[in-house]
Amino acid sequence: MKLGIIGTNWITQQFVEAAESTGDYQLTAIYSRHEATAAAFAAKTHEATLYTELPAFFASDLDVVYIASPNGLHAEQAAAALTAGKHVIVEKPMVTHPSQLAMIESAQAAHPECLIFEAARHVYDSNFTKITALVQQRRAALTGATLVYAKYSSRYDAYLAGENPNIFSPRFGGGALMDLGVYSVYAAVAWFGVPEQVEYLPSMLASGVDGGGVAHLHYTDVDVNLILGKNYNTSASSEIYFGKTTLQLGATGSLDELRLVGAETDDLHVAQPANPMVDEARYFAHALLTHDQAAFERQWRLAKQVHQVLGALRGTTTIKFGNDPQ
Repeated sequence: MKLGIIGTNWITQQFVEAAESTGDYQLTAIYSRHEATAAAFAAKTHEATLYTELPAFFASDLDVVYIASPNGLHAEQAAAALTAGKHVIVEKPMVTHPSQLAMIESAQAAHPECLIFEAARHVYDSNFTKITALVQQRRAALTGATLVYAKYSSRYDAYLAGENPNIFSPRFGGGALMDLGVYSVYAAVAWFGVPEQVEYLPSMLASGVDGGGVAHLHYTDVDVNLILGKNYNTSASSEIYFGKTTLQLGATGSLDELRLVGAETDDLHVAQPANPMVDEARYFAHALLTHDQAAFERQWRLAKQVHQVLGALRGTTTIKFGNDPQ
């Protein structure tokens, strides 16, 4: 498939390398607002056509568009790509407000030959699948969970120096909940379902977004806590509790360990590819090439639930983004 990219940061390069390693994609088009930026990215990968205008980019002979622009631009660009008749892989978060889901859903319905997937990479990890099955098997014994994902952002020093990086700007839907919290909300909804009540206690930055925080998800029989941050590092492990037995997961977004600890300890971890985006790239390619409607509907349903929960969590705070509905 001919692949076009929007966004030229490190995560885009990692995805392009993962995608091309599957043999199912070839990078042919790069969009950036600045031609020099697009050219610099091409120099790190390989030759591709450069675009500085989105209409021309979407009018090209692309098969699939990968979107990794600032968060606040994802929904509009995804809808535009679908309208142009392209498949879409959009980095998390696909939307910054749940009301934007309708725009994407409408564009996809008008072009049912085109599918869209949110690139929440950990969902396609073999360890994520193992956890899902284990939680289902032990659901009766489930007593709660703590899901942790916090790491010091590569852009936080720039923020402290007085710059205004997109990831710490309310204009572009920045902050810890929308960037790292997405991973833990995906995990909670996939493993435990949609919570009945939610609350988010953010640690606010002067820019108007959250540097970190603690979220509480309440279910009928259990409670799940999410700990997240972009302005500190932690070695704390995510855990799921089954009474006397605890499943240790490492960081929710990376799942770099998987141990069942009780009377004995069982190491259940499956080795991951060196590039953590290979599994999702392979999954998307198979779904797009075979037009797997069931895969699309399953992942779209999960994405909608996740973003409804994210919206509800943000609704318990004062965090406002530039493209929120008025």
